[in-house]
Amino acid sequence: MRPALSRLTRVSALCFLSALAALPGFAQPQHGIAMYGAPALPPDFVALPQANPQAPKGGTVTFGEAGSFDSLNPFITKGQAPGAVSPLTVETLMARNYDEPFALYGLLAESIDTDDSRSYVEFTLREGATFSDGSPVTVEDVLWSMETLGTQGNPRYAAAWKKVAKAEATGPRSVRFTFAAPDRELPLLLGLRPVLKKAQFQGRDFAEAGLTAVIGSGPYVVGKVDAGTVISFTRRADWWGRDLPINQGLWNFDTIKYQYFADPTVMIEAMKAGTIDLYRESNAAKWERDYDFPAVTSGEVVKEEIPHQRPSGMNGFVFNTRKPIFADWRVREALTLSFNFEFVNQSLNAGKLPRADSYFANSELAGDVAAPASDAVAALLAPYGADLLPGALEGYALPQGDGSEANRGNIRKATALLEEAGWTVQDGVLRDASGTPLAFELLLANGAADAVSAANIWAQSLEKLGVKLTITTSDSAAYKERITKYDYDMIYNAWSLSLSPGNEQTLYWGADGVTTEGTRNYMGVGSKAVDGLISTMVSSKDREDFVTSVQALDRVLTSGRYVIPFWYSDVSRVAHNSALHHPERLPLYGDWLGFLPDVWWFEAK
Repeated sequence: MRPALSRLTRVSALCFLSALAALPGFAQPQHGIAMYGAPALPPDFVALPQANPQAPKGGTVTFGEAGSFDSLNPFITKGQAPGAVSPLTVETLMARNYDEPFALYGLLAESIDTDDSRSYVEFTLREGATFSDGSPVTVEDVLWSMETLGTQGNPRYAAAWKKVAKAEATGPRSVRFTFAAPDRELPLLLGLRPVLKKAQFQGRDFAEAGLTAVIGSGPYVVGKVDAGTVISFTRRADWWGRDLPINQGLWNFDTIKYQYFADPTVMIEAMKAGTIDLYRESNAAKWERDYDFPAVTSGEVVKEEIPHQRPSGMNGFVFNTRKPIFADWRVREALTLSFNFEFVNQSLNAGKLPRADSYFANSELAGDVAAPASDAVAALLAPYGADLLPGALEGYALPQGDGSEANRGNIRKATALLEEAGWTVQDGVLRDASGTPLAFELLLANGAADAVSAANIWAQSLEKLGVKLTITTSDSAAYKERITKYDYDMIYNAWSLSLSPGNEQTLYWGADGVTTEGTRNYMGVGSKAVDGLISTMVSSKDREDFVTSVQALDRVLTSGRYVIPFWYSDVSRVAHNSALHHPERLPLYGDWLGFLPDVWWFEAK
């Protein structure tokens, strides 16, 4: 009888454990995670679909960068660090597949575990993961990195860390984060946090900028550094992660070098001379007109257009609504009317680029912001009626000019709006009731050539309104300091947005950024509707509800008239050395993160 009872007990125990595993609190560790549904790649995938596992290793690639750098710590507010430091030398617990809207797969972590409501996340580290100095990546490093970045790092890390109620080691290789409230995106955000070596910063101020390289576990280490002008990265022969499926076909160059230029217009000449190997041309007219130089005709340089399916994002002249002169939406609308987009676009781009009439144009997330809101979107906007500006519900379309330089129709409309807002022309100068003139400064970073050209054209239109525009250009360090403190009237900025926007939207336009320095809420949005819709968006449990909430947010931002929008392109225009190659299979996001230099390789003729 005992053997039979023993078998029955074992079967019952297995059934009980299976039932527990099906409960939210007893989820099973997985190889990956997606924002919605399951990740596309199976546990036994051998490489990312956009990578070439047979790509040859070797060679050197040299890129050009605008500006300069004075720090090698990209994770803090102080200083200006090269953007390549983080992706090349530092790793995260999970790695993103840019052929999906938002899905992660194990990198430093071999597995991820969370429940259905995503009230916690647990990561199990891989055995054998090491930093570049040979020391192991430990649970203690992970816990320290998460807390330090969240409390002393750049503000972009703070919002997620504030949502963590408890962080603890649950085993020699496992770490668990319990959330103050369920959050669907938070497991993914923590999976993408950089993991740094705790011991490197013992006795040092983490938030202080400097030229000491951060010790990471990534495929490269910092090589030669000429402060502000050149930085190179050397591929690690002893990289612990070279055999992982997520890394097959990636990080193929032996050396990756970045050369910095104070004047970005010099970069194209450097590419023509062979000093740098690649140049992204943002100007469609120049792409057609100026790329017939000898290296192109001989085949040494290849012109390539790389399509993508990502949102347009938003770029243009940004109103700092913290400033009283821009607090009234009618003033912002009037100045938008005075910006002669059609003439500027024709002058700079031969009229070939479409205008960014939505923060999520070129994707399903945009909807039609010029048309009345759908029932589903209107229902989400209804609780915020008092917070909405004209156009949010009924539709908001950007002003269109007749293409002429005079732009008389829009100038008349702008004049009427300004008068309605209390601004009238007195002795050729636009003034308010107290006699204060409408004058402001446009702060631009050195090298923002298109923005400078557009501003010069716009200044002539503003003169017709009696408005004085002062254009100031600044070097990268001074510019960064001013925008960190929101010390400007207006700037030019570009926000790149993904197919899966989430908690980072709070960093871009959350109300805390009105006063908290160092966010990307450059326009000073302080809107209950924006904050509420971001919360709705990140808590959505299916793709349909998520898209509806993004479309609602898009309408509030667009009708808020916070930016005078420029143009966008649905292709990247890249001229590169013919020895540089990439797989034929392009990722969903195209020429974006995860593509260059990640999956490219060097192979001379």
